[in-house]
Amino acid sequence: MNVKILPTQIHGVLDYLASGVNLAFPRLLGLYDAPWATIVPRIDGVAGVGYSLVTDYELGVLKALPMPAHLALDAAKGLFMALSPWLFGFAKNGTRYWLPHVLMGTADVVAAVATRTR
Repeated sequence: MNVKILPTQIHGVLDYLASGVNLAFPRLLGLYDAPWATIVPRIDGVAGVGYSLVTDYELGVLKALPMPAHLALDAAKGLFMALSPWLFGFAKNGTRYWLPHVLMGTADVVAAVATRTR
């Protein structure tokens, strides 16, 4: 069974949506007691928009970054995001702190694995 079911155009939409969610959720959830719980998703969101804009796909502007490299960045960024609550020690602050990071990071990895390239 082929797991490459996600077209790059849909992947692009998800890239920008996920970046927006990552930029917003720390504030929406009030993750103020652990600075890294806010810093990591914001860096993730800015990085996601940045390399999406230069990716060679339908929603890229400069089209300089090959899609396979983009997917590798997504997977690495997602893994880092999912592990960040334990790497930076804010998992101890409760589910509200670690669950969004794990969900968004896992979504990045799944999207990277499930996207078919041209």
